[in-house]
Amino acid sequence: QVQPVESGGGLVQPGGSLRLSCAASGIIFSINTMGWYRQAPGEQRELVASITGGRTNYADSVKGRFIISRDNAKNTVFLQMNSLKPEDTAVYYCKLTAASHGGWRDYWGQGTQVTVSS
Repeated sequence: QVQPVESGGGLVQPGGSLRLSCAASGIIFSINTMGWYRQAPGEQRELVASITGGRTNYADSVKGRFIISRDNAKNTVFLQMNSLKPEDTAVYYCKLTAASHGGWRDYWGQGTQVTVSS
């Protein structure tokens, strides 16, 4: 089984920065896409950013402020969040598309809270 675990969330003032990490453990043969999603109260979960190989994709609302990166040797994906706004407040989840004993499937982390407030 593959288990992604997020860390790095917290409370930050508007304009501040946070760096999220998501490290995957377990039996992993390969990881294709790694991504970050977020869900605010009363809202649907939405894609924030994803990375497949060296190709990145960002939601329009975070372009120019957030940067996604990955360390393949450590099965880890990062999200550097700069110029944070109150509307970035949400629970952030990582999702990995990985190959394990059962073949390819998506794995979700448990989420980490990000709160942007003065």
